[in-house]
Amino acid sequence: MSITYLLPLFISLIISSVSANFQRDVEITWGDGRGQIKNNGELLTLSLDKSSGSGFQSKNEYLFGKIAMQMKLVPGNSAGTVTTLYLKSPGTTWDEIDFEFLGNSSGDPYTLHTNVYTQGKGDKEQQFKLWFDPTADFHTYTILWNPQRIIFTVDGTPIREFKNMESLGTLFPKNKPMRMYSSLWNADDWATRGGLVKTDWSKAPFTASYRGFKQEACVWSNGKSSCPNASKQGTTGSWLSQELDSTAQQRMRWVQRNYMIYNYCTDAKRFPQGLPKECLAA
Repeated sequence: MSITYLLPLFISLIISSVSANFQRDVEITWGDGRGQIKNNGELLTLSLDKSSGSGFQSKNEYLFGKIAMQMKLVPGNSAGTVTTLYLKSPGTTWDEIDFEFLGNSSGDPYTLHTNVYTQGKGDKEQQFKLWFDPTADFHTYTILWNPQRIIFTVDGTPIREFKNMESLGTLFPKNKPMRMYSSLWNADDWATRGGLVKTDWSKAPFTASYRGFKQEACVWSNGKSSCPNASKQGTTGSWLSQELDSTAQQRMRWVQRNYMIYNYCTDAKRFPQGLPKECLAA
């Protein structure tokens, strides 16, 4: 039995931060004061100047979860900047699930880059242009990660689904606990039009803002999960067994048809020996 994507979420063993508080839930890990928690923990800002960017991470580690963040990206000429929201495990053979927002010149849209790594192996990129201005207001970006699939959503609209296809030999992240990370940094050697457009430091400091962090997750602590049976296929309960219903699938296809600008599954030149198996099965 599975629960469709649009049903309410609840499971007793899972933590759920109903009222986000950055002072309680995250720690700023780098930036020498460029990351700041404000408004009694309700708002967090990251800034970037020519000397350094900044970043923060969740205090909890998760082995499966639904992680959501409201973000307002760097406005104006953001060329060369990268704002991130991702899950990652430590080590040289890490797992990772990525949102990366690649800045652009004033008036041009951001590029939203997504990727999935397992055991340090990625190369599963999909990129999108957003259908709204992500700098004018806060928008919600969500990673849903359960044993069967990973779903990326923007304001509740799914844009990408990465299914567990281990039966085909495709790696899927399911064994390594991950933290949530976010950062704002300079990557003008590649981020905007392949590095052709450089960061205009006269516009610095660049600032991204965060609020509404929600973590509905199986927390990993002292070698144990708060959801001991979560890794088993067919586990039921809230997002642990969520899938895209027909309405959500239609919405995802609409996004991909109108706003996807790169899909590794259609890049035959990149894979001269043949497309990855998960692409052929999709």
